[in-house]
Amino acid sequence: MTDYQKPSDIQSVPQLVALAPTEAKAFLAFNHACERADGAIPPKYRELISLAVALTTQCAYCLDVHTAAAVKAGATREELAETAMIAAAVRAGGTLAHALLALRLFDGNALKEKG
Repeated sequence: MTDYQKPSDIQSVPQLVALAPTEAKAFLAFNHACERADGAIPPKYRELISLAVALTTQCAYCLDVHTAAAVKAGATREELAETAMIAAAVRAGGTLAHALLALRLFDGNALKEKG
């Protein structure tokens, strides 16, 4: 079985940056701006938000980086657990919201079939 994600893969970032320098420079500048410590949202909360998104997108690399940054910013295991539960609830809510769309689409298709 192939091992798709390896922690060592992150060492390839410089290669990726070198292959697309303009885009990488813009991305990294945006990323650094979002990680700034002097914003209205304190660093710990920025990291908990980042963890919630990483959990939702299931990005192992983001989980690695932002878990370490959350610990450094003073987050607790309890805060991480609550963050995970909030992310799960929001993701589940999104599923239910899309179910409403699916019902409407279903009804529209059912009308076409009858019609």
